[in-house]
Amino acid sequence: MIMATKRLKNSKKASGQERQAGIIATAASLFAARGFTGTTTREIAKAACCSEALVFKHFPTKRALYAAILAEKVPLTELLTAVEDAAKKRDDRLVFTMLASHRIRRGADPTLLRLLLFSALEGHELSNMFFKNQHRIFYDYLAGYIEQRIREGAFRRVDPLLAARSFMGMLAHHRLLHEIFRVPSHRSPEDCVESYVNLFLDGVQAGTSATRKTRS
Repeated sequence: MIMATKRLKNSKKASGQERQAGIIATAASLFAARGFTGTTTREIAKAACCSEALVFKHFPTKRALYAAILAEKVPLTELLTAVEDAAKKRDDRLVFTMLASHRIRRGADPTLLRLLLFSALEGHELSNMFFKNQHRIFYDYLAGYIEQRIREGAFRRVDPLLAARSFMGMLAHHRLLHEIFRVPSHRSPEDCVESYVNLFLDGVQAGTSATRKTRS
C-alpha cells in the first residue's frame, strides 16, 4: 500500500513536470514564430492543450515563463565547469573549441536565436535577461581568460573584451547565416568550429606563424 502510494505521488509529480515542460516548449515555439507581442497566454494554453489557468499555475507571471525558457534553452553550468577546468590547464584550444562547439553543433535548435532576435527588435525584457544572466558570462569570462593569457605572455597585447567579442561574433554570424537565412553550409559543424578556433588563435597567440604551426 505504501509503495503504491509512493508510485502514485511520483506519477503525479512526473505528470506535472511533463506539463510544465510542454508549456515551456510550446511558448518558446510560439514566441520564436510570432514574437512576444504577437503571442498571448491564451494561445499558448490552446497550443499546449491545457487551460490558461494551468499556464498561470506553473508560471504566475510572464517573466517566470521567460526565465524558464532561458533555463531550458541555455543550460550553461556543465559547460562553464568544463571550460574552467580547461582554463586552469591553460589549454587554449580546448577552451575556445568548447565554447564554439556549444554554439555550432549538429541539430542545433534555432528557437533560442529567433527568440533573442525578436526580443531585441521588440525591446522585450527577455533580451536583457539573457544578456545579464547568460550571455554576459561568456564575454566577461572569456575576456578575463584572454587578459590572463596576455599577462602570461601567451597571447599578444590586444583588447581582451574586443577579442572576446570578435570570437563570439564569428559564431553568432555563422548561426545567423545558417539558422536564420538558411544559407547552405559547405563545411561540417566540426570543421567550422576547428577553422574558427584556428583563425582566432592564430591571430592572438604570441610568436610567429611558423611557431604556432609547429605546436600542433
